[in-house]
Amino acid sequence: MQKRVLITGGAGFIGSHLADELLNKGYQVRALDNLSEQVHGENASRPDYLNPDVELQIGDVRDKEAVIKALEGVDAVIHLAAMVGVGQSMYQIKDYTEVNNVGTAVLMEALIDKPVEKLVTASSMSIYGEGLYLDEKGEKRMDCERKLSDLKKGEWEMYDENRKELRPVPTPETKTPNLSSVYALSKYDQERLSLITGKAYNISTTALRFFNVYGTRQALSNPYTGVLAIFASRLLNNNPPMIFEDGNQKRDFIHVKDVARAIRLAMEKPEADGEVFNVGSGNKYSILEIADKLAGVMGKEDLKAEVTGKYRVGDIRHCFADTSKTEKLLGFTPQVKFEDGLFELAEWLKTQIATDNVSKASSELSSRGLTV
Repeated sequence: MQKRVLITGGAGFIGSHLADELLNKGYQVRALDNLSEQVHGENASRPDYLNPDVELQIGDVRDKEAVIKALEGVDAVIHLAAMVGVGQSMYQIKDYTEVNNVGTAVLMEALIDKPVEKLVTASSMSIYGEGLYLDEKGEKRMDCERKLSDLKKGEWEMYDENRKELRPVPTPETKTPNLSSVYALSKYDQERLSLITGKAYNISTTALRFFNVYGTRQALSNPYTGVLAIFASRLLNNNPPMIFEDGNQKRDFIHVKDVARAIRLAMEKPEADGEVFNVGSGNKYSILEIADKLAGVMGKEDLKAEVTGKYRVGDIRHCFADTSKTEKLLGFTPQVKFEDGLFELAEWLKTQIATDNVSKASSELSSRGLTV
């Protein structure tokens, strides 16, 4: 008998790709999604990209009746439903807390009454705050934070107490969380709520800390989504990408199809039970490099990135994944090369229209004193 998997947030960017992955492997898929206007636009209906074999239930993860209905006959749950974005979370605190924290709590209570074989919850690299650093003696620095006085002077890197620059290295799951935004706090809450409830009620549970996910179907008109989608929206409207700080901050980018496969493996493998895993590529690119690469594949090389020299509250300098645990226990290694993923994205972008809301979002942050 085919197993049925519920994906919360299943009509979105990652959820729709996960649905494809699961259907291709013989699972039945149900999606619960509220078709949020910020992601899906006004008067949203079932997205064209959502596989027709997906059973879509339109409802909100905060609505217990909708959640209970979605859990009927389900063997596993992949919990992706969340509001995303560091900047917006710093002023829409109630919305992020309701959707991410309370929504997860509602799902956990429903799972007590309707337990499943497996629960996989999407967490985020944002919970780490700064990634792992080494000092000049090679000792690990777990709790790094930049000083506002340095940021105001345009000194972006991380320093020790003797003003020696620290060296960023791959961040493992053992790194102590340092929650530097409301979004990060909410993702850590989702992660811990799931693992605590799973352990208490004997539901095999795994949390996955996604790094920067990119690919087709991302909401291009949402100025708080992934950085590549934000840059793409700017470039489609013949505007240069806007970059905070000096553009040399480094991040880890992983293709959405690889993320979908990692989620499936976490759902299937008993070795994943009770664990948290990084889901990243293990590569690192500067944000300025990313902007240049995307402009190149889109044929917009002349639109050079606008480096603002400003700091956004909640942002960190460097964070990229140590993937050794994920490789060892899940047998997962990314398959999509970054250049190939960018070309696929560029081809898809040729068919897309995006509203560039980046300037509006920047004004929102600035008016609240959230950029320095």
